[in-house]
Amino acid sequence: MKRMLTPPLLLALLAGCQAAPPSEAQAQTPDGATMAAVAETAQPADTAPAAVANFQGWLSRFRREARAEGIAEATLAQALDGLRYRPRVIELDRSQPEFVRPIWQYLDSAVSSTRVSNGQARLAEHRDTAREMERRYGVPAEVIVAIWGIESNYGGNFGDFSTLEALATLAFEGRRSDFARTELLAALRILEAGDISPERMIGSWAGAMGHTQFIPSSFVAYAVDGDGDGRRDIWGSIPDVMASTAHYLDRAGWQAGEPWGVEVRLPEGFDYARTELSHRLSSAEWAEQGVRTLSGEPLPEFGAASVIVPAGAEGPAFLVGRNFRAILRYNNATSYALAVGVLSDEIAGREGVVQAWPREQQPLSRGQVREMQRLLNERGFEVGAPDGIMGPNTRRGLRAFQGAIGVTPDGFATLTLLQRLRR
Repeated sequence: MKRMLTPPLLLALLAGCQAAPPSEAQAQTPDGATMAAVAETAQPADTAPAAVANFQGWLSRFRREARAEGIAEATLAQALDGLRYRPRVIELDRSQPEFVRPIWQYLDSAVSSTRVSNGQARLAEHRDTAREMERRYGVPAEVIVAIWGIESNYGGNFGDFSTLEALATLAFEGRRSDFARTELLAALRILEAGDISPERMIGSWAGAMGHTQFIPSSFVAYAVDGDGDGRRDIWGSIPDVMASTAHYLDRAGWQAGEPWGVEVRLPEGFDYARTELSHRLSSAEWAEQGVRTLSGEPLPEFGAASVIVPAGAEGPAFLVGRNFRAILRYNNATSYALAVGVLSDEIAGREGVVQAWPREQQPLSRGQVREMQRLLNERGFEVGAPDGIMGPNTRRGLRAFQGAIGVTPDGFATLTLLQRLRR
């Protein structure tokens, strides 16, 4: 049995901010919400001299604790001497995404023609390395490259924050101090192992590092020396980047020879309560229920597959298997995993999404989702405490409401449904 993985990105654990596409921040949630944030409202961080002085006091205490946990004095001096408090990290951590875009707009950017052509060029440039990692770990070369493209735009944007300063600032600030402190200790162990120097350990404001956006604990557990130089360098060595990505997916349960998923057509009267990742059947069982590929060819052989409809009954449907779930272990957002799958297909020269998205639909803000959740609860369609996240419980309650008013119960939140609830 494989042990639980530490996701390499901090989205699920920090502030809901991802690295793909590199030009924008995304808001995607651990239960698989499919919206991407395009605006944030930041609260100012404390930049007063007292805050800086308190940070230095905290850093001194942390240094003693790290020494007690076995970190060598030379490593502590190398990593912590002159470390700065970074108010911008706190501002970004406190940013609360509110305005969202629908998944089709996210995919327009994440799987743009430029992203595809650049991915094909990177694959051609590093084909031997990618194929070697495919042979070693069973993860297709185009999937390795697709994750690289979505995480950092093929190295074009993996952040410019010192990982040590970012994590120390987050640990000092206290909102998630235990998590950030654990990651800071892992970063010190990376330095102690000689994999990277402090000045080259850079990444996002949230502590995700390098081309692949691993957090330090994920690096310690899954980063691989792909070029044989004795170091694991996901900042400068493409063999290390590709080996680490493939190794992570392998440990997450990747099944060689099995696709991530396939776009499908659902039969009339399909029960959309079955469109949850937790509902799994074999390909043969889905075929018996009328699920078909768009081409009419047999469904891929999945032992345990799920049907997902990220934009409801009016949008495309996908049958996804174990490899889709492996991508989710890398970043637990349905839209992220779908982007990786579609981008990998297009890099390999296969067709992207065929069925039309319901682009006329207006997405809900997080505040509107909270309002919808409150109204569903008030009307007896229990969804739990309102949190602004479209998770399985909210979709279940929304499907019950849709069924009660005579519309297709697909669990897809729209402004029209919110207006009906208001009435």
